[in-house]
Amino acid sequence: MICLVYYTTLLAALITSMVSGLPNRRSMVVLDSRELPAHFATGGAPNPNTILNLKIALTAADRDSLEQALFDVSTPGNALYGQHLSFEEAKTFAGPNPDTIQAVTSWLNENGITNITTTGAFDDWLAFSVPISTANSLFEADFRLFTEIGGQTQLTRTLAYSIPADLQPHINLLHPSTDFVRVSKGPKFHIPVPASSSNNTARVLSTISSCNTAGVTPTCLQELYGIPNTKATQSSSTLAVSGFDNEWPQTADLKSFLTTFATDVASTTTWNLQTLDDGSDPQSAGDAGLEANLDTQYTIGVANGVPVIFISVGENNPDGMDGFLDIMNNINGQTSPPHVLTTSYGFDEPDITATQANQLCDAYMIAGTRGVSVLFASGDGGVSGSQSQSCDIFIPTFPSGCPFLTSVGATQGVSETAASFSAGGFSNIFLQPSYQTTAVASYLTALGTTNAGRFSTNGRGYPDVAAQGVNLEIVNGGATSTVDGTSCASPIFASVIALINDRLVAAGKSPLGFLNPLQVLYANPSALFDIITGDNPGCGTNGFPAKAGWDPVTGLGTPNFASFLAAAGV
Repeated sequence: MICLVYYTTLLAALITSMVSGLPNRRSMVVLDSRELPAHFATGGAPNPNTILNLKIALTAADRDSLEQALFDVSTPGNALYGQHLSFEEAKTFAGPNPDTIQAVTSWLNENGITNITTTGAFDDWLAFSVPISTANSLFEADFRLFTEIGGQTQLTRTLAYSIPADLQPHINLLHPSTDFVRVSKGPKFHIPVPASSSNNTARVLSTISSCNTAGVTPTCLQELYGIPNTKATQSSSTLAVSGFDNEWPQTADLKSFLTTFATDVASTTTWNLQTLDDGSDPQSAGDAGLEANLDTQYTIGVANGVPVIFISVGENNPDGMDGFLDIMNNINGQTSPPHVLTTSYGFDEPDITATQANQLCDAYMIAGTRGVSVLFASGDGGVSGSQSQSCDIFIPTFPSGCPFLTSVGATQGVSETAASFSAGGFSNIFLQPSYQTTAVASYLTALGTTNAGRFSTNGRGYPDVAAQGVNLEIVNGGATSTVDGTSCASPIFASVIALINDRLVAAGKSPLGFLNPLQVLYANPSALFDIITGDNPGCGTNGFPAKAGWDPVTGLGTPNFASFLAAAGV
C-alpha cells in the first residue's frame, strides 16, 4: 500500500513537471470576422501542409496623438500648421512600443515559431511562415480556398480568427486573413456625353474655345480651370502616380501625347520610375497600359515641369490588400516622400473588414503628417460602388471613405455637370470627420427623405472634390482614343495641387499636405467651381443629386486655380 501511494505520487509529480514545460493555452478572443462575400464561393479545404506567409500588424505607440498631429499640421491658424513630421517624428507615434514587440514575439516563440522578421516603415509588422494547419491552430481559424464567382481571383482566407486576449492591446490585425479584395480600375473607353446645361454662372464657359474639340486635353483644362502653363521650378516638389495590376506607361505614347495635346511641355519629358513588390515598367509594343498612360500623360501634361514619379507595384504583395498597404509603407518610410500621390484604383468597402480598413486608413493618416496630399479616384459605379453592379443598399467605395485623404469625383462637359458614373456616398465604417459635418448636414437637410434607408447618414461623405472625367484624349499603344472615369479626374486635380505646391516651396513655405481641413476646401468652398446639376444613378435609383455646396457626386466642386492659389497663401 505504501509502495502504491509512493508510485502514484511520483507519477503525478512527473506529469506536473511535463505539463509545466509546455506553454499554457491562453484565453482567446475573436479579433476579426465576417460573412462570406456574395462574389466569392468556397472552393474547399487546402492542403494543411501548404505554407502561409503571414504578417501581424502591431499597434502604434500613440495612434491618437498621431491623428492630432495630422490635424495640427493641416489646419490653417494652428500654431503647428505646415510643420510636417519627419520620418523619426512620425515613427515616435506610429511605431510600436518595445513591450508590444516583445509580447507578440514571445507568444510566437512559445508556439515554436522562430522564423520572424520585422517589416514595415516603422518596424510595425512581424512576418513569419507556417503551415495552414499551424495557422488554424494558432489563431483558431479555418483557412480555406475561395474562388471569385465569374472571375479569376483565388484566395486562401478565413472568415474569422482569434488572438490571446492579453495580446489584444498589441495586435491590430493579421494579413492575409479575412480580406477579399478585388481591385477595380478605370478608365473606360468613351461613352457619348448627353447634352446638358448648368446653372453654374461662375464662369463664362462659352468662351472656352480650346474645349470645343473632339475631347478634353491639357490645353482645355488649363483654360477651363485657369491652370497656368508656366513651367514649375522646384525639383523637390514631386507628384507620384500609383501603378497596379500590371499597368505600365509607355514613353513612346507619352511623347506622342505631349507632341499632339500638350505642346507647352517638352516632348522629351518623362517620369521617374520606382518599383516595389517586383514591379516593373516594360516598354514593348504590347505593354501599353490604358490606366498608367492616362495617369502619367495627364500629370506630366498638366503639371508642367513638376517631377512625376511612377510607382509600379508588382503582384508579389504580401499585405493582403493587393499592394495598397505596401505602397504606403514604402512612401511613409521615405526620408523625403512625394508631396502628392494620386491613385486611380480602388475597391468596394464591403470587400474588407473595418479592422483592415482602419489599418490602411491610418497609413494615409501617417502620409498626411509627412506632408503628402493623398488623392483617390472615387470610383465609377455611381452609388453602386467602384463599378456598376446590382444592389439594393448603396455600396460605398474604399479607400475614398477614409477621412484622411481627398476623394475625387468626375464631371463632364464644359458647362460641367456631374458625370453619371461618379461614385459617391457615405461610408459604413468611418464616421463624418469634423471638417465636413456642417457641409454634409446641409446636404442631408436639402436631400430630405430621398434614398432614406439606403445609406448611413452618419458616415464620412465622399467625394471631396471633382474634375473632368469624360472624353479625355489619350495615346495608348500608339493609337489616340478618348476615355471616361474618375480615374481621369484624380490625376487632373493632383496636378493642380502639385503646381500650387511648386509655388509654395519656391516661396519657402511647406507643401499643402492633407487637403481637407484647408481653407481652400471645406472651410472655403468658394475656391472651387460648384457643380449643381447631375446625379449618380445605381442600385435601381437615381442616386444622389448634385446640389449647391458639397454633394456626394462632385464634392465641393472643381478647381479654380487662381482662387485656390490665393487661399493657399501664395
